[in-house]
Amino acid sequence: MKSNKKKKMKNNGALRCPYCGGTVVYRSAEGIYKDNSKDTMLYVCSHYPACDAYVRVHPGTKIPMGTMADQNLRSLRNTAHRHFDKLHKDGYMTRQEAYMWLANLISAPLSQAHIGYLGEYYCNLVIKESDKLLRTKQAIRKSKCEV
Repeated sequence: MKSNKKKKMKNNGALRCPYCGGTVVYRSAEGIYKDNSKDTMLYVCSHYPACDAYVRVHPGTKIPMGTMADQNLRSLRNTAHRHFDKLHKDGYMTRQEAYMWLANLISAPLSQAHIGYLGEYYCNLVIKESDKLLRTKQAIRKSKCEV
């Protein structure tokens, strides 16, 4: 009787895809990534490829690098990351300062201030606000050069 209860609890506790409700499986990125030479692992919707939701895990762990996302959200997150990264890569602030800025922008603790956790609304906000801040910083630099 105990073993049935454990089995039932395990099945009820299975991770579910936020898009289609399918179960989520831990598997290699082989067949999903064009090049999986780094042996990347993912959590993938069991209905893949009909439902293309997945999330990468930190190398050597089973810890996801964010939340499950479909192609549209993954693309938007990549765009948001490119805009956000300019803040520290272009020297306007340190990487740590950029993540503190992000945490403040999305009203989240620093530990949760990662693009991989963001939905569409916050990705668009990061893109908009990163660009606005970059324009402001560039204008300040330009005015200092003219003086």
